[in-house]
Amino acid sequence: MRPLLCFLGLAALLGPCLACPSACSCSTKKNGRLLAECAYKDLQEVPEGLSSNVTILTLSANRIIWLGQGSFAEVPEVQSLWLGYNQIGVVEPGAFALLVHLKNLDLSHNKIADFPWQDLRNLSGLQILKMNNNRLAGLPWDAFRFLKDLRSLWLNDNELTTLAEGTFDNLPSLSQLQIFNNPFNCSCKVFWLKKWTEKTSVSITKGGSTLCVAPSRLKGRAVTDIPDHHCIAPSVQLTYLSNLDNTVMYNGLTLTLHCSVAGSPPPEIRWKIQTSSRRVEIKGPNVARDGNVKQSQERFLVFKNGTMAIPNFRKEDEGIYTCLAVNDVGMRDVSVNVALAGSENPAEDLLQDDPQASHLGGRSCYKGDEMDPSGAGEKLVIVYHMPRESKSRSGRVVPQVHLRTLLLALGIVLCY
Repeated sequence: MRPLLCFLGLAALLGPCLACPSACSCSTKKNGRLLAECAYKDLQEVPEGLSSNVTILTLSANRIIWLGQGSFAEVPEVQSLWLGYNQIGVVEPGAFALLVHLKNLDLSHNKIADFPWQDLRNLSGLQILKMNNNRLAGLPWDAFRFLKDLRSLWLNDNELTTLAEGTFDNLPSLSQLQIFNNPFNCSCKVFWLKKWTEKTSVSITKGGSTLCVAPSRLKGRAVTDIPDHHCIAPSVQLTYLSNLDNTVMYNGLTLTLHCSVAGSPPPEIRWKIQTSSRRVEIKGPNVARDGNVKQSQERFLVFKNGTMAIPNFRKEDEGIYTCLAVNDVGMRDVSVNVALAGSENPAEDLLQDDPQASHLGGRSCYKGDEMDPSGAGEKLVIVYHMPRESKSRSGRVVPQVHLRTLLLALGIVLCY
């Protein structure tokens, strides 16, 4: 009786270790890892009944079309998962999220177009990721952000037309990358990739096959050969204007800023305004040719030529005004801190506000004065006299506002 009890007890202990679906063959490797070999079995889904301590699971060359959130719930210890040469087209979020011990993941030669990239956040120990020969048309820039141990990444033979800048950042262990045979559109959105390949130590396999499909003038040319003059990062200058022109006039005090940009392709101009009570972002002009304001931010009038006007500038409009120049190569911005002050004596008013500005001597900058984009904490102080009465040609008494503008940066007048 005692030997039988011992046998049953031993079977109870070893039973979970030896559990194996009928379609698979399971064995223990010399290093103690448990292998579940389920390849070439015409399986249409991940089989049930796998041991919880399986560390190597081979499901290659089956007919699996779908991976659900609980497909690998039975194998939380798996380190190598081979799923190549199936027909996987759907991967539910969470399918891989709990496989925190995973080091090798092969999803190559499937039909994956959408992938739950957030699942990779938990796979910090992943070393090899094969997603080649799928239908991926795009990747989020932070898809691989948490894969600190990733050494080999295969993305070749997909449908990638572009890659976001920074896609391969934060991969300190990466040594091999395959991105060939993708239909890259070699606009300036992938110009960063050329620069990255010039300085990286990562081996880019078959780099010569990483070719442009578009635009037509670059078709068949390697991504690494995009001409430098084709893509130029933006430059930006911010200037103060006394008025928009001689024909556009507004009642009261009008602050007018002009943003001049350059680059290739021509940069888009955006404005950001931060006041004490609100934040405003304006992407592109909001004033049509007929003068109508197209957006709801009627306080800030943005014109196609890069000019912004704020009619009836008030105390609550004080704040930081930022002009951004954005194109496919990058972004550049310049900011100015706008404050409003009033006095009969502008120089006296400045001395009261800023004791360190005693050496200014009342100097002022006028139309076209450039705000140094490299300066930190620039301050544009609008100083105006109180309204005075004067007579017009018709004899009527009309109020006048005399405006002077002084640019300050650490107590230094920025007049160029």
